[in-house]
Amino acid sequence: MRTAKIKSALLRYRALAWITGIWLLLLTGEMIAKYGFHVHTPAWIPVVHGWAYLIYLLVTADLAVKVRWPVRRTVGTLLAGTIPLLSFFFEHANAKKVKEDFGI
Repeated sequence: MRTAKIKSALLRYRALAWITGIWLLLLTGEMIAKYGFHVHTPAWIPVVHGWAYLIYLLVTADLAVKVRWPVRRTVGTLLAGTIPLLSFFFEHANAKKVKEDFGI
């Protein structure tokens, strides 16, 4: 039963890590276009990333509690959604570790 809950929490985390990472890349491109080249960009890109990041925080915290990550790993993973490309690396490393630890 516990493994099934961890497996579903891991799936949610992995999906949101990718969604957040992709939207963060779009946000970065949007900011470069807007402030670097004075291009008018859609105002909804930062909003979508913000909501995706909020959901990412929730599912990451849920996974961290279920697998009992140390505080440093949890905080590092939570912050990974704020630095372009970092969420992809953290997602890969965390998924590998959780799969190894729980035989998923």
